[in-house]
Amino acid sequence: DHPTPFEFGLFAISEPPPMDSKLPVSSTNLMEPTPRRTFMCAAAAIVIGGVASFVPVVCGLLCFLDPILRRGNSVTASDGFLKAANVSDLPSDGTPERFTLRTDSRDAWTLYRSRVIGSIYLRKINDQVIAFNDTCPHLGCKVDYHEPTQRFFCPCHQSSFNLDGARQNKTPPRNLDALTVEIRGDKVYVKYQNFRTGDPQKQAIG
Repeated sequence: DHPTPFEFGLFAISEPPPMDSKLPVSSTNLMEPTPRRTFMCAAAAIVIGGVASFVPVVCGLLCFLDPILRRGNSVTASDGFLKAANVSDLPSDGTPERFTLRTDSRDAWTLYRSRVIGSIYLRKINDQVIAFNDTCPHLGCKVDYHEPTQRFFCPCHQSSFNLDGARQNKTPPRNLDALTVEIRGDKVYVKYQNFRTGDPQKQAIG
C-alpha cells in the first residue's frame, strides 16, 4: 500500500478535525459590559452627583432664610407689655410725666438693642396708674403737657385735652388714646400701640 499524503515513515499526521461553526465563548467576551449595566451605572452616577450638589444648596438656603422664618418685630414680653417706669417715679399728685419706651427689635438679620418705639404720659391717681399715647389723634403731632393750665396741648393745630384725656375743642376727632397698664410689683408695664389719626374711632395700627 502506498502511504497517504499525511503518513511519512514512522510518523503520521492526522487530518485536522472539521471546523465547528459554534465557537466557545471566551473569558474576554464575558467581561464586556451589557447596555443595561452601562445605563444603570450612568443613572446611579447622575443621582449621586445630583444629591451631592443638592444638599449644600438646601443647607445654604435654609441658613439664609432662617432669620426670616423666625423673625419678629421685637423681643419684648410675649404679652406685648413694655416696662415704662417704676411706680415710685410718678408724682403722687397726679401730674402727668412723659416716658420714652424702648425695646429690642430686629428685622430679618439685625438685632437692634434698646430702640425707641414711642413715648407716653403716665399719671398716678391714688393706687391707679393711667397711660396715654402722646400722639395727637388729629394729625399725629406730639402732645405737650402745659402745667400752668393743667392740660395737654398740641402745638400743631391747637388741639387741647383735659388731664383725663378728654378733648377740649373740636380740632381733634377724639380723646387722647388711652393705653392698657399693668402694675407688676413696683414696675409699670404698658401695652404700647399706635392708632389711626384723623378718625373719630380709635383704631389700632401696626
